[in-house]
Amino acid sequence: MRGKAALLGIAGPLIAYMFIGLSIGLSPSFSWYRNALSDLGHAQKSNVSPIFNFGLLLSGFLITIYSVKSLINYAKYTGISVAFSALMLQAVAAFDEIYGRIHFVVSVLFFVSAGISCIIYFVEKRSLIALMSFLTGLLAWLTYWFGVYNAGIAVPEIISAIAVTLCIIQSALKIIGVL
Repeated sequence: MRGKAALLGIAGPLIAYMFIGLSIGLSPSFSWYRNALSDLGHAQKSNVSPIFNFGLLLSGFLITIYSVKSLINYAKYTGISVAFSALMLQAVAAFDEIYGRIHFVVSVLFFVSAGISCIIYFVEKRSLIALMSFLTGLLAWLTYWFGVYNAGIAVPEIISAIAVTLCIIQSALKIIGVL
């Protein structure tokens, strides 16, 4: 079962990006220069909110299963941390922007816990990809906050999310025995 559940560590993140990409493609108003990714999930202002939010919910569900059925046996503390991050990803969808401050809090918890998961994985398994993922995500946020480039918050969101995804997929591939 652990090997089959490890496949969810690959499928879960990829599903998120498929639904995010589909939402961006179907949203006439989305702009990388003005928007947050969560704008796609706003139930009253976005025509693609069901697609976007379902993708995050499904992805978070699959990654949670991966974490508690497979990753936790390979890297205990990383498994716990990734499970929490995946639950926060689901909370981002469940508490979309209509919820205001609650949405902001769960979004911050998602991104912070995802970065912490990379650090924990680096410490537990000495994964250089995990360290590079954390540093890439941190750099994306720092350069955004300090105005190094002019773009919407969706840019550091997607860069840091992809970086964390590489860490999760690497862990799944190690469990499966491909790496």
